[in-house]
Amino acid sequence: MSSTGTVDRPLCVAVIGAGPSGFYAAEALLKAPGLTVRVDIFDRLPTPFGLVRGGVAPDHQKIKSVVMVYEKVAQDPRVRFFGRVRLGQDVMIEDLRARYDQIVYAVGCESDRRMSIPGEDMPGSHSATEFVGWYNGHPDHRHRTFDLSCESVAVVGIGNVAMDVTRLLACDPERLAKTDIADYALEALRKSRVKTVWLLGRRGPAEAAYSPVEIEEFGKLEGVDLVIKPEEAVVGPVSRLDAADANDKKKVAYVQEHAARGEGTQARKIRLRYCVSPVEIIGAGRVQSVRLEKNKLVDDGRGGAKCVGTGVFETIPAGMVLRSVGYRGVPIPGVAFDEKSGHIPHDCGRVVSGGSPLPGEYVVGWAKRGPSGLIGTNRADSVLTVQSMLEDLKAGRLPARPVDFAPDAAPKLLKARGIAHVSYAQWKKIDELERSRGAKHGKIREKFTQIEDMLAALNVPA
Repeated sequence: MSSTGTVDRPLCVAVIGAGPSGFYAAEALLKAPGLTVRVDIFDRLPTPFGLVRGGVAPDHQKIKSVVMVYEKVAQDPRVRFFGRVRLGQDVMIEDLRARYDQIVYAVGCESDRRMSIPGEDMPGSHSATEFVGWYNGHPDHRHRTFDLSCESVAVVGIGNVAMDVTRLLACDPERLAKTDIADYALEALRKSRVKTVWLLGRRGPAEAAYSPVEIEEFGKLEGVDLVIKPEEAVVGPVSRLDAADANDKKKVAYVQEHAARGEGTQARKIRLRYCVSPVEIIGAGRVQSVRLEKNKLVDDGRGGAKCVGTGVFETIPAGMVLRSVGYRGVPIPGVAFDEKSGHIPHDCGRVVSGGSPLPGEYVVGWAKRGPSGLIGTNRADSVLTVQSMLEDLKAGRLPARPVDFAPDAAPKLLKARGIAHVSYAQWKKIDELERSRGAKHGKIREKFTQIEDMLAALNVPA
């Protein structure tokens, strides 16, 4: 019998999730020397590219150009795309185990962490993920509504997602008119009455998670002042700025420069606050204000800084709250999951169940390490997991089970289940239609934001 990974018996790999980490895993497998491999990429949506399509801000088109790398992978004859296939509903883990030697979970973190404070579930309090999905036309979020008739919005968190949300709320909507922002979101932003965006960070400027580029973009927004309290721009000894990297020093210098400028003269303000934590969302039927507690930074005993409450409180006006305090994964039936961390447990990318690696199952990206890094961070992460996969193949640590490795094994299963999946060629038709729809309005693209509309355009049954 031929060895697995040869011409006569290709290594069969299923990648669950068509976002950056999934494509980078496929890319690394295709590049493995001496390996004959077939990679099937599954996604619950008809569209590939994950957060590049549904998460990257519409005014960051250069970042979205990374899809050219993924397109090259997808067009390799050893790769197939099965869109609109839901793991745990349309196909089960057992179905994949019977047809693939190795399974890679690239499912990301699809839910949000909560602040667990009074008033968090009040109307007008949302996760930033919902807002991002809404303006990007993600089918999961396109039907959500956000009341932009208020004059003040509070964004909790100062990571890159919080920065994107703040920038889009504060900027002139015409700045977005030629991008791929959803048409309904652009019209809503045009009617927005929001004048002040409070951006709330629980630690100081030296610990901020955003990149220098993200905060520098605030200073380039026309008609917007970045306002920072001088006393909150001060960096204490606990922050150890002297030992920080160049990016941290650059971020702090920028903050201190803007703190010295005062209130400014523009009608719209981004009020960036440091060392504050929301302790209550206040309102009568819907959000009206947020109560904050002032924090102080203390040594965490591990060479870093942590914040503790001081018992000093203040209240800021806000008609809407968007929380961006972290993400967690969503459990998949039959797949190991750590409820505490919100990730798939692993050892060097090998999925762990019951304290031991589960043969033939692996994890990459946010589902592996949590929501950290930029899009490019996922490439190195996926490469490390693929190294573990190749080590297991070489060492004979594949699952001891029969595998139907026939090329038509997966298509036959889907057909038998009555699942009309979307191929990559069909996605390219959607892509072409979106671009032509956008061109009519002077936009990069006009997305289909409902799955049924995508399927109708392809003449595929819903």
